[in-house]
Amino acid sequence: MQPKLTAKEVDFISDLMSMEESVAKKAKFYSSTLTDPTISSRMKEISENHAKRFANLLGLLQ
Repeated sequence: MQPKLTAKEVDFISDLMSMEESVAKKAKFYSSTLTDPTISSRMKEISENHAKRFANLLGLLQ
């Protein structure tokens, strides 16, 4: 069982989630628009990593 989070902690996690989601979306967009396959692949990997962090943060709130 997870300990209860304070309102300040929930706000902090929410802010982090917003940032992770934003970066994941941008990196995914860049991966689809870049012409260099190496950089495009790296952007896709970055997007996936940020999406995983977003999911982990979401888990803290549930």
